[in-house]
Amino acid sequence: MSDTYHGLTLALSKGRILNDTLPLLADAGIALTEDVEASRKLIFTTTHPDVRVLILRASDVPTYVEHGAADFGVAGKDVLLEHGASNLYELLDLNIAKCRLMTAGVKGQPLPHRRLRIATKYVNVARRYFASQGVQVDIIKLYGSMELAPLVGLGDLIVDVVDTGNTLRANGLEPRDEICQVSSRLIVNQVSYKRKFPLFAPILQQLQDSVEKRK
Repeated sequence: MSDTYHGLTLALSKGRILNDTLPLLADAGIALTEDVEASRKLIFTTTHPDVRVLILRASDVPTYVEHGAADFGVAGKDVLLEHGASNLYELLDLNIAKCRLMTAGVKGQPLPHRRLRIATKYVNVARRYFASQGVQVDIIKLYGSMELAPLVGLGDLIVDVVDTGNTLRANGLEPRDEICQVSSRLIVNQVSYKRKFPLFAPILQQLQDSVEKRK
C-alpha cells in the first residue's frame, strides 16, 4: 500500500454488485458509514474498525487488488477472465450478480461465409473462446452499446453478459452460444492474504457462512 493505513482495504464497484454485496458484508460486521450513491467520495469508512472501502470502476477492481492498492475486492467472473490477473487468489464464489457471458447476433440471421467480426469489450475472452472453437475472427473492441454493432454491420456477433435477455430482444438480437456462467467472486492480493491473515480469517468465515445461508 502507498499510505500508512494498516487495516484492510476492500475494492467494490457501484451498481448491482455493490447492492448484492452489502448484505453479505453486513453479516460480517462491515457496513458503509455513508451512502455511496449520494457521495462523490471514493474512499469510505465502515463500521468495521479494520476495513475501509474503495469505490472503483468494475474493470479496475482486479488491477487495484493485483497491485496491492486494495487488499481484497469483489469482481465478476467475466471481469476476472478478461483481466487475467496472476497475483490474485479467488477465495470465494459469492453466488451473487449472476448472469451468462454469451455470443449474440441478429435474430434469425445466418452467419456469413467469411472471417467473422466480433464486437465486444471482452477482447481476451472472445479471442480465447473462438480459438477454442477453431474459428478465426477479427475482434472489434467496444466500450458500450454492444447491441448496436450487428444492426449497423460493424460486427457479425457480439460477446457480452446476458441477464434477462430483454435488451437483446428489444434490439432484434438473440443469444447464441454460452461461453460461461458468471457470478461475483471475492478476490484477494496474495501478499496481503499472507501478511494480514489474522484480519482476513474471521471476515472470510462470516462471508462463507452468509453465502451458504443464502443458497
